[in-house]
Amino acid sequence: MATATKSARKDIVIKEYVFAWEGKDKTGKVLRGEMRAGGQAVVQTTLRRQGVLVTKVKKQSFKRGGKITEKDITLFTRQLATMMKAGVPLLQSFDIVGKGHSNPAVSKLLMDIKADVETGSSLNQAFRKYPLHFDALFCNLVGAGEAAGILDSLLDRLASYKEKIIAIKGKIRSAMFYPIGVIVVAIIVTSVILIFVIPQFREVFKNFGADLPAPTLFVLALSDGLIKNWYWIFGTLFGGLYGFFYMWKRSEKMQMIMDRLLLRLPIFGEIIRKATIARWTRTLATMFAAGVPLVEALDSVGGAAGNHVYKAGTKQIQSQVSTGTSLTVSMQNANIFPPMVIQMVSIGEESGQLDSMLGKVADFFEAEVDDAVESLTSLMEPMIMAILGVLIGGLVVAMYLPIFKIAAAV
Repeated sequence: MATATKSARKDIVIKEYVFAWEGKDKTGKVLRGEMRAGGQAVVQTTLRRQGVLVTKVKKQSFKRGGKITEKDITLFTRQLATMMKAGVPLLQSFDIVGKGHSNPAVSKLLMDIKADVETGSSLNQAFRKYPLHFDALFCNLVGAGEAAGILDSLLDRLASYKEKIIAIKGKIRSAMFYPIGVIVVAIIVTSVILIFVIPQFREVFKNFGADLPAPTLFVLALSDGLIKNWYWIFGTLFGGLYGFFYMWKRSEKMQMIMDRLLLRLPIFGEIIRKATIARWTRTLATMFAAGVPLVEALDSVGGAAGNHVYKAGTKQIQSQVSTGTSLTVSMQNANIFPPMVIQMVSIGEESGQLDSMLGKVADFFEAEVDDAVESLTSLMEPMIMAILGVLIGGLVVAMYLPIFKIAAAV
């Protein structure tokens, strides 16, 4: 019984808070700072042991704030890199960036990381406590920078990398968003016409006194079906979409299937493939330039590519490289890269400038994605307008055909 009580006490986790304190040292100099602890008494005791006469201790309160986005982390990385390059001490940099951020959630995150660093953790270890915001690639690069004493340079490289990745993701989203948005609007407009407008024509056609044209009968039947079963139709549609995206997000097998299908899509598939290769080569170039060993770097590269086909291919490449096969041959065996990429990697390996060549490949494919998105947008605008014209115009013409028939008879 006593043993159980002791083990239960060991399992109790003391919740810690951030406290702002103010005090004086032995010479009377005013000192200020922040400390993470379980309570005010712990802060006072710790500072007293350090020879600080505490005059004020206040618990810091943080608003919940919004969601921490990838853009927030990228902006923080760029700000931290700039300040460290300017010679601002690490902890002071965290203070400036954290307290000046518009999102309270980011401020709290940065203050928690700062408190970890103050208690003796390395920056790399502090970041690893928050895997939701700092992935393995981020932590590995920071760790390499700390070990080599070039943290400011690595943070700058990391910020540039994240900025480029966000830019290319944005271009892919914009390419996909436009047609999806138009399709959604078309469905809404068509539904409104079928539910609210077409029934008004039915009243007009009651006393028509002749057979209605086939297109008009089809549209009226479609309207009747939608009005009677709209809750089943829309419920099934939205439920199916929710279930589909839920499975896509949580099932690795589903993600693998969808990633394969996305790469095979006409027009869009080629853009997604180029964007994936750009991310893959950009990530490997950044890791390799930072001095991370190739086999270790490939651990982060597969996940950063954002496609399960390339993630599985990267694992195969990593396995072959770890047994002594060259990166060029391993990439060729994976059969997921175009010949141009493999040739550039081969030149990089032979010349000892692999990071530079990978960077050039990434630049090339990023430019290709830019051009493809612009071409696709200009091509799809007339196509979408034509589809909308046929869809909405077809409904209107179907409803006016009987009226034209009356006019012809008269």
